[in-house]
This record gives sequence, C-alpha cells and structure tokens, in this order.
Amino acid sequence: MTDMPDTTLTGDPSHDAPAEHGDDAAGYYTPGEPIRDTKAPEGPIDERWQTRKFEARLVNPANRRKLDIIIVGTGLAGGSAAATLGEAGYNVKSFCYQDSPRRAHSIAAQGGINAAKNYKEDGDSVHRLFYDTVKGGDYRSRESNVYRLSEVSANIIDQCVAQGVPFAREYGGLLDNRSFGGVQVSRTFYARGQTGQQLLIGAYQAMERQVAAGTVTQYTRHEMLELIVVDGRARGIIARDLVTGEIETHLADVVVLASGGYGNVFYLSTNAMGSNVTATWRAHRKGAYMANPCYTQIHPTCIPVTGSHQSKLTLMSESLRNDGRIWVPKQKSDCDKDPRQIPEQDRDYYLERIYPSFGNLVPRDIASRAAKYVCDEGRGVGPEVDGVRRGVYLDFSAAVERLGRDAVEEKYGNLFDMYARITGENPYDTPMRIYPAVHYVMGGLWVDYDLQASIPGLFVTGEANFSDHGANRLGASALMQGLADGYFVLPHTIRDYLADGPFEKVEETHPDVVEARKSVEDRVSHFLSTNGTRSVDSYHRELGNIMWEYCGMERTEDGLKKAIDLIRTLKDDFWRNVKVLGTSDSLNQSLEKAGRVADFLELGELMCIDALNRRESCGGHFRAESQTEDGEALRHDDQYAYVAAWEFAGDGELPVLHKEDLVYTAIEMKQRSYK
Repeated sequence: MTDMPDTTLTGDPSHDAPAEHGDDAAGYYTPGEPIRDTKAPEGPIDERWQTRKFEARLVNPANRRKLDIIIVGTGLAGGSAAATLGEAGYNVKSFCYQDSPRRAHSIAAQGGINAAKNYKEDGDSVHRLFYDTVKGGDYRSRESNVYRLSEVSANIIDQCVAQGVPFAREYGGLLDNRSFGGVQVSRTFYARGQTGQQLLIGAYQAMERQVAAGTVTQYTRHEMLELIVVDGRARGIIARDLVTGEIETHLADVVVLASGGYGNVFYLSTNAMGSNVTATWRAHRKGAYMANPCYTQIHPTCIPVTGSHQSKLTLMSESLRNDGRIWVPKQKSDCDKDPRQIPEQDRDYYLERIYPSFGNLVPRDIASRAAKYVCDEGRGVGPEVDGVRRGVYLDFSAAVERLGRDAVEEKYGNLFDMYARITGENPYDTPMRIYPAVHYVMGGLWVDYDLQASIPGLFVTGEANFSDHGANRLGASALMQGLADGYFVLPHTIRDYLADGPFEKVEETHPDVVEARKSVEDRVSHFLSTNGTRSVDSYHRELGNIMWEYCGMERTEDGLKKAIDLIRTLKDDFWRNVKVLGTSDSLNQSLEKAGRVADFLELGELMCIDALNRRESCGGHFRAESQTEDGEALRHDDQYAYVAAWEFAGDGELPVLHKEDLVYTAIEMKQRSYK
C-alpha cells in the first residue's frame, strides 16, 4: 500500500550521507539547500507589516464569491479565520473532529491573553512585548513575525471586547491585567480562569453568524486524513465522517490548516486526548516542511502524575504564579511531612532564591527545569511514583493572608475548585502540588511571512505552524497568536494568493485526487485487517515513555540515538502487530486512534533526529552536553541560529534538512538571564 512506511531502508549512524563536521545527527538525515522567507519585507521592523499589507494584492468582492477555502480546525485560529473570511465573502468549508466547534482545545487555555496596551503604565509597549517574546523564545524565532504579532495584539482585545468577551475589570470598570512568566510588566488580559473558553465562544459566535449567512459550511465529526495536491498546489482534503465512516473528498482553491499542536506524541500531556498531528503530518508527507519539531513546551504548573493508570495530565494555569509561591523542603527528611507543619525557615523558595529579579515569574522552561532539579535531588513532595516524589508546592497562604480569601477566590476560584475535585485536597488550606508536563509545541509546519507552507495554496495558522515562539512560548501568547493569525494576519496574506483565482476547477476523477482517496482507503483497510495482538493505546503509551525519557526536558546524544532505534523497532511492530476492532463504516474510535498513532510514530522519530542535530540547550530543550558552569542552558548562536525545516523524502528515505538562517536587525542576541 502506498501510505504504509517501509522501515527497511531507514538510515542509521553508519550511513555515509554528507553532514556537517561534528554533527551528532550525521547519517540520520540528508543536508538540503538553505531556504529563506522571501515574503518578509525589508526596512524598519515597525513598518514591515504595513508594507506587506499594502503590497498584497486584492480580490474584488465579486471574485470572492467564486473562491472556495477549506479550513481544518475550529479553535481560536481556525474559528476566527472562518468567521473573518466568511464575512469577507469567500465560500468557506470548516472541519473539526469534535461534535461542536466549541469543543476545540483552545477552550482549555485558562490564564489569559497578552496585548501591548500598557494599561498599568508600567513601561509596556509593542517593542517590549516583541523583545520579551524573542528573548523568551531564546532567540530562535523570526523577528519579523514576532513584531507583527506584538503589533496586532492590541487589536485583538478591542475585537473581543466588541464581541462581548467578559474580560476581568477593575473596580472602576477598566479592563484588568496580570503578569505572566518571563516578563516584568502586567499585560495579560483574562476572564477569571476561563479565558480560552470565553475567547473561543466569541470566535464561535462570529463563525456561527457566517454559517447562518451561508458563507461558512460546517462539517463536525470529520477528520482530515489526507491533503490533496494537484499540479503542486493544495486543492483539497480527504476526510472521514467519524459517525458514518464515509470517506469524503472535499475540493477547494486553498487549504488552511489550523489543527493545533502535537504534544500528545508524549501520550501524557495537557492536551485533549483527541489532539493529534495527522492533518499537518499528512501535509508534511505531501511536501510541506516540518520546522523545529523537537521544540516542545514543558509547562511548570500541572497536577503531578499519580500512577501508570493515567492517560492525561491537567494543567493549572500559569496565572497562579502571580500570587502563589513555589517551594520545596530544604531537608529531604521533611518531604513526607504535612507542608503546614514545615516552618518558614525550613522551606526553600528556590525560584526566588536563584532568580531574584523574576522570582516565581521566570519563563516556563526555566521554572520547569528548576522543579526537575530539586526533585532529582530528592526534595520532591507528594506520593512516590516509581520510587520518586515528582512534585513541588505552589503555596497561596501568603496571598490569602495579604489579600483575603475572597479576593483570591475571585481571581482563581474555578482553578482551585478544579484542583480540589481532581486531588481531593483543598488548596485554600493546603499548598497545591505541581510538576512540569508537556503542554504546547513551538514546532510545526514551516510557513513564510504570509503563513503559506512550502506547498503553494496551503496556509497554516496558530499552533500548527512554527513561526512565532522560538524554543519556548511565553505564557498567554498562544491565544494571542491564534486570534492574531485568524482575525488580522491570514485574511490579509491569503488574498495575495487568491488574487490569481478563480482557479481551474479540479474534478474528483483527477488522478491526484483519486490517488489521495485510495491511500486513505488502503490505510484504513490495513488497520482493520492486520489482526495483531497489541492495542493502539499500548503502542501510544510506549512511544510516549520513550519520548519523555529521551526527548523530554533533558536530552543527550546517546539517549536520542537510543530513542530513534526504539521508535523504529516500535513502528515496525505497530504496522505488523496492531489490533483494531470494529468496522470502517461506523463510529470506530480505535480506528481513529490507529491513524493518529501511526503518524505520531513517524513524528517522534523526526523529533529525535531534530533534537540530535541541535547540540545546544535553548528554551526547554536541555542538552546535557551544553550547559554553563552553574547548570543553566547554553546556546551556540554561531552554529544553531537557524530554523530547521525538514522535508519528507519518501518512505524509508532519510529526511532532508533545509536551514533558514535567523537574522536579527532590531534586537541583540545574547544569553538569557532572569537573575
């Protein structure tokens, strides 16, 4: 079958493919030609977006009615794009695998959304938000994209207020702000601990208005399983109706992927269990470059793992770090004590001690790594799991004493309630226990300044692309990017491509369309006919264990090479020995999972190769071979200041690495310090 990986030709360390001197990944990939973003304008950074918007060609209203757009995903990026493009007059088809667009995983983002409005008069500005984002991403993001994101951030708040999003307000009625990790100003707008939900409702209502107007057609419980590429251009998708099992062909003039991130490759993550990489991975196999896949975010404030029975982790909003203080006992002997019985002098507020300038508000990667270190020292708290206590305290006793319980409850009440329901502990009386977990991904499909992938006609927005966050995303920036892309960036850039339309109509009988559909049918048939002995979930869990152990918070050359071998062996066994019950012509969640895990296995291997190629520590990606004398992350800008854009070369072939150099003209690259 055309889509089943051939593992017999996969490269190994002895392969004599050319590679750079001293490259740990030599033999695991083939060097390709360098690439660059040709759409980014030149000139002063604060003028580039205005320049590009003016230069982008227009599509007159009559022609918009003749153009069809497919959008995959209905989270903040996809929902806002569907609403905006539908209102502009295009014919939009919107797809999601959930039973309602309102169930998109954007709903789970709790803490807030950044915007450079300087309401607190504390020194914020567009340039400072730009600087904080580039620095927080450890100087591994594009400066043009980040500045644009910062520039349009203020518009997002105005848009959402107009939609009725109930942002928190001060006593006088002005919108309130709070701080988040990695910054020293208050620029995060929030709706208690439900910001993602409220913003998604706003985007959803805007999209439903266009559904009623007839410009947007909604396809719920549909999963994209293949990208249709005709004459080198994206022209549609193959989707499966998850209720009836029917394989459907949908054609359009352009395809937009807004399908979120791939954190579930680790099995245990804060993502919804249905979150997957299939939409973007299918596009990658058709020619779209995958950029920086090893850049995954480790979030410091998650409820700790309690045992092997878990399939998901729960995020506690980073906003809690505004008023909660993080600590562990100074003495290992105190770790099993009731924290309320440990006196102040015996507590180690380690973030405040190590990073006095930022304290508990250091960026996520630094807070996560520090928590790992104190637990590795044996000073973790909570129940032992596999002989180790993996938890630190997040203590609100000082905040309750300073502000009063009512004020704390007003800010964080729903988060405290959620914690109490999950753990059975009252966080008003006893400190919360938290530990880092996989959350967001900064890697994704490579896009240019217009958000267009390396396949013409394929645009990628939100977490599905790589463009804005470098090696570490600052808190409250995910909602910002999703809405910025959907409301304010894509509608301007996609029109430059659509100005060449209307395009020649593609029929379902076209050979490229027939081939794409057949590859999906063959893949489904294979899963249902293999009749092996192992469940899909068992493979997913094993893959997740490999990824967390060897490509998680800390990586080594030997560990990554071991992981690649383990994943290859697991992938080969999966295709021969997976067991999928049920049929293809009905609701079959085991079949859904099989396709997603097959793609996760391929992605996991590429993530390890990408991490192996990058022998530096940056963001949350700590290479043990690259650290300062005091154990901090050590970048190597002379060797790795580039975007790693990976090209799929075919089943059994080595991936091809294209490098896009990162050049900074408005900011100075330097080693980060939050001390």
